[in-house]
Amino acid sequence: MYKKILVPLDGSKLAECALPHVEELARGCGAEEIILVSATERVQAQVRAPEARELYHSREDPGVQRGGIETTVSFGKKEKQAQRYLERVAKKLKATGVKVRVDVLCWPPADSIASYAANNDVDVIVMSSHGRSGVSRWTHGSVAERVFRASCVPVLMIRAPGCVPGI
Repeated sequence: MYKKILVPLDGSKLAECALPHVEELARGCGAEEIILVSATERVQAQVRAPEARELYHSREDPGVQRGGIETTVSFGKKEKQAQRYLERVAKKLKATGVKVRVDVLCWPPADSIASYAANNDVDVIVMSSHGRSGVSRWTHGSVAERVFRASCVPVLMIRAPGCVPGI
């Protein structure tokens, strides 16, 4: 039933709480692919120096946007960190015999995760949640809840160990 499983990770131990569940789900459903994604912000800078513009204008780089006298350049440090992190996690999962793919998405996390799932024929999204309620959820927000609301794909939320359910 679930052939493609999407697992959003943010580098935290909380997010990784979903991984044992993903392994069992993949094994039990005979999943063909596990897709690990991380939503990270793109670091950008405005470049005005003529020399820099010439350097960046000569590149065929999707991280470079040209406009008027300014050039917006996306530097991928955070993206590269997220990519390395996902590849480390994928290496462990590949031992289960399931194909594992990694992808880095750009902000906002909830929308990019839901959109990725819809555009890549994902069957289920498996992710962890703090299980916050009340003021704590209001102040910190809930990416998991926003993914649930934005996605047409089923979402399996894993509560963090030790979370106290709200009343």
